[in-house]
Amino acid sequence: MIVCICHRVSDRDIEREAREGCGSFEALQGELRVATACGACTDCARHTFEKACVSPPAEL
Repeated sequence: MIVCICHRVSDRDIEREAREGCGSFEALQGELRVATACGACTDCARHTFEKACVSPPAEL
């Protein structure tokens, strides 16, 4: 699902960054630019990031 329309960032992009050790939401914003334009996605992006940080990676 696309979370940030302005920068075309998906939930999978956010989850990948969290798995790869992105340490904070602010760092995520620096990497993906999510929630840095209009701000409409901030709550969803933050929730997705926080959920990915506490959830184990999905099995393939």
